Amino acid sequence: MTLRIGSPLTIGRLLRRRWFWFWFAACLLLASTTVFVPAIRVATLRAAGWALVVDNHAGCADLFIVGGEADGAGVLEIADLLQQCARAQVAVFADPPDPVDLELERRGLPYTDGAIELQAQLSALGLGSSEIIPRTTGGTGDEGRVLPEWCDQRPCGSVVIVTTTDHSRRVQRVLRRAMRGHKGTVTVRPSRYSEFDPDRWWLTHQGIRTGIVEIQKLLLDVLRHPL
Repeated sequence: MTLRIGSPLTIGRLLRRRWFWFWFAACLLLASTTVFVPAIRVATLRAAGWALVVDNHAGCADLFIVGGEADGAGVLEIADLLQQCARAQVAVFADPPDPVDLELERRGLPYTDGAIELQAQLSALGLGSSEIIPRTTGGTGDEGRVLPEWCDQRPCGSVVIVTTTDHSRRVQRVLRRAMRGHKGTVTVRPSRYSEFDPDRWWLTHQGIRTGIVEIQKLLLDVLRHPL
């Protein structure tokens, strides 16, 4: 006889298995403890927040790059780092227009290039000229695709990519895979000026939104690339 999932007999057999009730009770206990015991709830949420963050205190490097998600927070972090690394070079990722930008431009509205704005901020802070790393689309995955080839074409040496705290763990995983067999040693550094606070992210709507999205993306990356 073939049993269909969801039939009364199948559910009955499942409910009679001891291991089902064991795992059900364990999950229920964990969930209730996390919800109703403040200390455990806070510790769990804080651990989830810090799971997104790498703890890399990079020193001087040959090249500092403003990560695609870092924006002004990345500029400020690099400005602080270059006070001790005056000879380092700086680069930013290109900010190609998306379909909405192209449609607005078609209707006569000028496109604001984010990479040009970052270069202007770097220059205004006295950091000199910077280079644009070309790419065709945005996103962390595209950074992992273009950076290895870009480094192979020049003496990159040691590279520090500055990104936001919530984005740093996933960026490190992507670039660690992408840079295997290529020139340059890449370190990911979270910016101290990031808005995401791993110790308190669940206390604001923006923090919750950012935390949930990044946790989902990190888990997906771990499932796709366990090692």
